[in-house]
Amino acid sequence: MTRPNILWISTHDINPHLGTYAGIWPGAEQARTPRLDALAAQGARYDRAYAAAPVCAPSRSAIMTGCHPTSIGTMHMRSNAVLPDEVRLLPEILREAGYYTTNNWFRDFQTEAPGTAFDDDSPAAHWRGRPEGAPFFAAFHGMITHESQVHLDPEALREATPHVAEADRCDPAAVQLPPYHPDTPTFRRAWATYLDLIAEMDHQVGAILDQLEEDGLAESTIVVFWSDHGAGFPGHKRWAGEAGLRVPMIIRWPGRLAPGPVTEPVGTYALAPTMLEMCGLDVPAWMQAAPLLDRTGAHRPAPACVPGARDRMDEQEDTVRTVRAGRFRYVRNLHPDRPPMQHCRYPDALPTWAELRELAFAEATQRGAGDAPDRLTPAQRTLVAPRKPAELLFDSDADPHEMHDLAADPRHAEDLQRLRDLLDAHLAEHGDLGAGEEAELLEAWRPGGRIRQVSTPRIDADGNLVCDTPHARVGWTTAPPAADPAPRQSRLMGIASAGAWQLAAAYRGERPVWVRAWRPGYDPSEILQLPDPAAEQDAAQPAHAAQA
Repeated sequence: MTRPNILWISTHDINPHLGTYAGIWPGAEQARTPRLDALAAQGARYDRAYAAAPVCAPSRSAIMTGCHPTSIGTMHMRSNAVLPDEVRLLPEILREAGYYTTNNWFRDFQTEAPGTAFDDDSPAAHWRGRPEGAPFFAAFHGMITHESQVHLDPEALREATPHVAEADRCDPAAVQLPPYHPDTPTFRRAWATYLDLIAEMDHQVGAILDQLEEDGLAESTIVVFWSDHGAGFPGHKRWAGEAGLRVPMIIRWPGRLAPGPVTEPVGTYALAPTMLEMCGLDVPAWMQAAPLLDRTGAHRPAPACVPGARDRMDEQEDTVRTVRAGRFRYVRNLHPDRPPMQHCRYPDALPTWAELRELAFAEATQRGAGDAPDRLTPAQRTLVAPRKPAELLFDSDADPHEMHDLAADPRHAEDLQRLRDLLDAHLAEHGDLGAGEEAELLEAWRPGGRIRQVSTPRIDADGNLVCDTPHARVGWTTAPPAADPAPRQSRLMGIASAGAWQLAAAYRGERPVWVRAWRPGYDPSEILQLPDPAAEQDAAQPAHAAQA
């Protein structure tokens, strides 16, 4: 078969706040997203798509590997995980199959991507750089909707959203707030800004799709749009519930995939095996998710449940496990004594977080004075409560804000037990590295606290590039590479590029050549230069011989 191209467009920190989800997700009717609405009309719109985790790096690790973060050790926020021996990133597999792979520009896969994962990994990366006739996997990861942008001042917001007309900007007074958010100017401004950022993101998506059309590639390209997790607000991002995990997801495959909604719960961690299946490539046995579609574009059976997890969030420890099955969500809090809104340095500095804490403190002051607290509603107090229930059950279709816990309702005893069993079965099948001490995991990855370095590659007796570090990826280039341009943390997040390195399998004895090797979670090897033998011979000749 002629393999299709793949175009991934992702954004940060949004729930299904797109116009196409009006009536499906609360508040979606406020969105102005004509380009994504049109894309959804041309493809499969997944109405109940869920991230594996309610924060970026663990979620993206699942999307790029097709594995559950809790089973491969990528569940803690910021860890530079050492992936299991067999696990590889989707672009690695596609590149080895002949795809031209690009990433523009953010990664944050919870482990450092090998330098051989992408042909181009930079802010300029584009499918237009590919060799003629090569299929491509082009990923564009936008930052415009990240929670860091939600609190821009009016002038900065206008600079960040130049394609949103003044008449189309969201009026804070008209915003529909979820019941767990206080009705204050701070929250109204933040939600209005969020919707304006989504409108700008929609324009950016449209610009990429226009380039695809201009190049005559729209009919031969699978287009996927997704978000990494829920919106950057209290009760959403970092919360392992409906608002933290539910995301927009759209897949368009002209001529193969019939347009229409998909209503069964699915996980974004199934995207990697789905892409391989659609491209006619074998899905590795180690991938834990099953493809959502087959290579003809037909839908495959939905999973029995979609699991999710929240673990360490920067400096704060917590462990939450959840499954969504049918219309119900079950949440298991392994540390019910800990508050749902833990103090965490980064989000605590955000105005919405700060205001919620101020209102909670004001209520504590009222109680201390013997007065009835009146700054927050019962729904809003759930975010700042000192503890949380050990388990919860919600009818998330009827109650998308998850305000009505059914765990103690005898009418739902069977539903509660069924979802308990589904979660237990999932954990038994795939394991849960988050259930143990993180220190033990780190010691297994980095004995004595030292990050291991990959051995420097060499050329064996048969002329092949090899590395003595098991499961390392070896790359080579005939262009002098730059030294590491940035600290490890910047390389992990994709702020700095590893440069373009060719696959070892494509090496044919070129000289001079520079070689390097990678293994996720290790420091890359030193760069070794192998000079041109002819140049070495000339340099070794005596001076009088060279003059002869």
